[in-house]
Amino acid sequence: MAGYHFGWWDVHGVPTDADSGKALRAALTLSVAAAYGSLEQGCRAAAAVELMHNFTLIHDDVMDGDHFRRGRPTVWAVWDVGGAILLGDVLQSLAFRMVSTDMPATVSAAAAARLAAAGVEVCRGQQQDCLFETRTQVEMNEYIAMAAGKTGALMGCAAALGALCAGATEDAVADMETFGNELGLAFQFVDDIMGLCGDPATTGKPAGRDLLRRKRTLPIVAALESDTAAARSLAELYLSTQAIPPTEVAAAIELVVAAGGIQRAGDQAQARITTALAALPADLHTPDLVALAQLVAHRNR
Repeated sequence: MAGYHFGWWDVHGVPTDADSGKALRAALTLSVAAAYGSLEQGCRAAAAVELMHNFTLIHDDVMDGDHFRRGRPTVWAVWDVGGAILLGDVLQSLAFRMVSTDMPATVSAAAAARLAAAGVEVCRGQQQDCLFETRTQVEMNEYIAMAAGKTGALMGCAAALGALCAGATEDAVADMETFGNELGLAFQFVDDIMGLCGDPATTGKPAGRDLLRRKRTLPIVAALESDTAAARSLAELYLSTQAIPPTEVAAAIELVVAAGGIQRAGDQAQARITTALAALPADLHTPDLVALAQLVAHRNR
């Protein structure tokens, strides 16, 4: 199941070249470690954050009932919910094993503590996200606080671990955590935009699926806060007890656009990228770290 999820082989174990994901968090860990001159020291931590991230993806697919990820059926859809939950648990355990072996004891302990703290924050954010689906109103500051846990925490951990494993000072580790946290927020906001306007052939996910579930993502929250006719029409759609027909998704997306939701979400994402780059010390504006920030801001998948 793990090999299938990572795109290494199909359901029968036959090797394939399916999409393995962006590995953005692992790249962030390695790029930070390299910026401090110790690329090799960040390898185990990079593997750990990638394993932790995929644990959250597999459980997220179960909770959201998503049938597709990266253009292929999700693990739970191929096998079953129980198997997917167990696979996620295994990946989380492997993540901690990665930072608990073959690393200096002091670094290992600090890395495990940071990984655990990030895991708690991810779960907190995910729980808030689930609760938002039962509420009639969610404010932008509440959504941003949720995203800081669900997505920002692990990105911040990834960057901090790169600095920690490379022997950076506590202040430097804190700076990198801020850099990663802000990138994580930008990543989530761009992801929200793609969930509405992305090309399914590129993203591997159906367009408008959040609307069909009446999920409150940043563009939708921002649109509903605007004092416009489009916002009022969108609110009526969200408050209705009737299922949203798939044929009306395109019209609903237009309401989000007309109410300024996409624009405001995009502005928020760009503001976070700016804050992230400002957190980097001047001598650490390396091509790799700047490129990763721009990738988060301008990606299409």
